[in-house]
Amino acid sequence: MEGMMKKFSTVDMQPVKDDEAKSGRQLSRRSFIAACLSLIIGLAASVNLPARAGRAQVAAAQAPSVALPLPEGVAPEDIFRFVVIGDPGSGAKVQFDIARQLAVFLEERPYDTIITTGDNIYPSGEPKHFAEKFEQPYAELLKRGVKFYAALGNHDVARNRTAQPNYTHFNMGGRAYYSFTKGDGLIEFFALDSTLLDDKQLKWLNDALAASKAQWKIAYFHHPLYSSGKRHGSNKKLRAILEPLFVKHRVNLVFNGHDHFYERTKIQKGIHYFVVGASGKLRRGDINRSSPLFADGNDRVHSFMFLEVTPERFFFWAADADGNILDSGTATNLRETDDDSQ
Repeated sequence: MEGMMKKFSTVDMQPVKDDEAKSGRQLSRRSFIAACLSLIIGLAASVNLPARAGRAQVAAAQAPSVALPLPEGVAPEDIFRFVVIGDPGSGAKVQFDIARQLAVFLEERPYDTIITTGDNIYPSGEPKHFAEKFEQPYAELLKRGVKFYAALGNHDVARNRTAQPNYTHFNMGGRAYYSFTKGDGLIEFFALDSTLLDDKQLKWLNDALAASKAQWKIAYFHHPLYSSGKRHGSNKKLRAILEPLFVKHRVNLVFNGHDHFYERTKIQKGIHYFVVGASGKLRRGDINRSSPLFADGNDRVHSFMFLEVTPERFFFWAADADGNILDSGTATNLRETDDDSQ
């Protein structure tokens, strides 16, 4: 099923092929929520674990139940939920469609945080497009108190590097890179500017990661360190700079955009990498599924991600604008007990 859009039947809870789904089993938006949030699919067997399982070892699927199953001993209030969108700022109909689907999630599984992987405002990040390509599509979410935390993409800084960092709705505090904590310190997010990664930013990142007391460290920025994209693909120069810091300071998850599709790559040095770059743009057929990095992905439909995080585990779903599940899974955070000597 690698690379294929998966649709789930509420009857047998098994993935079915696209041609089977056409027979009428495609989920409505509300039934999608009921199905996907009662189903935890283990990460694909194609994911290669490192020799040392590390703090993010893939966990086996949990049994379906009416509500999302929680790790034993964790109360619902200990869950933090957030959404990831990438390359969203097209102003096209699909951007509005995804925003409506996000409102469905908000009703069923309340969250207050959306992070973006950049290219927030096409074509060049100018303030004259803020209303058309951000405020209007996400009006309902903004009205209901959801906060967006943006990372900058190359299109965002094409003509003005300061407009978006100073835009109130992006919550960047006037900075091109920044960090913030959520879930009473459970998670610390690190938003980076991968278009201009200078020594000052790298020093800040090293110090901020070292000082973090969060159980989950999540980095997000535009250009992917790992990607199976045919047009852009992995940015190896950026990887050589950032990956050692991520490994040293035990970052758990990394979200990127730039490539206009959804991809989950195989775990790299204990870190989960996701490309989330199809929330407003799409480059059909751009994933190289024979890439040794590829675990699962979709380059046929626009998409976003929804995550739930507890102290011990994270759950994720990738979905499209119509409420179809593209990929899902769960993995354990073993950072607190990981033994680096093994």
